[in-house]
Amino acid sequence: MNKRCDLHCHSSFSDGSSSPKELVKLAEAQGLSALALTDHNTSAGLKEFMEAGKNSEVITVPGCEFTTEWNGKEIHVVGLFFQEKYWKEIEDFLELSNIAKINSNLQLIANLNKAGYQVSEEEAAALTKGDFNRSHIARVLMNKGYVKSVQEAFETLLKEGKGFYFPAKRISPMAVIRFIKVFGAAAIIAHPFLNLSLSELREFLPLAKEAGLDAIETRYTEFDEETTRMAIALAEEFKLKQSGGSDFHGTAKPDIFLGSGRGNLHVPFEFYEELLKCAEFYL
Repeated sequence: MNKRCDLHCHSSFSDGSSSPKELVKLAEAQGLSALALTDHNTSAGLKEFMEAGKNSEVITVPGCEFTTEWNGKEIHVVGLFFQEKYWKEIEDFLELSNIAKINSNLQLIANLNKAGYQVSEEEAAALTKGDFNRSHIARVLMNKGYVKSVQEAFETLLKEGKGFYFPAKRISPMAVIRFIKVFGAAAIIAHPFLNLSLSELREFLPLAKEAGLDAIETRYTEFDEETTRMAIALAEEFKLKQSGGSDFHGTAKPDIFLGSGRGNLHVPFEFYEELLKCAEFYL
């Protein structure tokens, strides 16, 4: 069997349910050769993750998924292969952005409470080892029976424009890409077709590449065969490397499995090897 990897997953330090150590064990059970931890806007879980990797045959890759905004669209940028001495730089870089995000989520809870939905900061915070976000609020709403699923919460009560959630101002993807490259890591656009159309991507990618973009995800749980083909064609058109991952969150997305998504995902180990070449001074 060809070697596989998963270069996009989340732990309990953001909105996943598994600890970083548990993710490594799960990767072993799934027969993965490499796994990247890419928690949202934090490096807090990387120490535990990399320590677990020292006693594993799975290669552990320290990463982070940054939430950004371009032309009113949310775009996620993944950084891979951050050296340990730069992990704190991630937290410092994101400090003001995370404060704004926390305030936005506190206001969301207050707005829900005013409308009669009994959700508390403490309940959301209990679901994570880091700062809680909309995903945790969605799980509280689901647990209390206000919605049937996390997805339903995001499509109704927690959707922008419904009167409860007002997003904080986000960093630009170009600034994040430049930050990633300054610290010698690999910069990747995550799930490119989730929020951007093909024409928007053709406008965006030259700007991102000029900032230092290395790759885009061409293998992703939510991509069908046609979307995968379009993503590969974009990578070739703009001379970008390819990446991919399950976007595994554990019980928060119970139908998505590490390494295989919904059974339709295969990320070649060669993706890991090629992206490693983009990381200066990592080894």
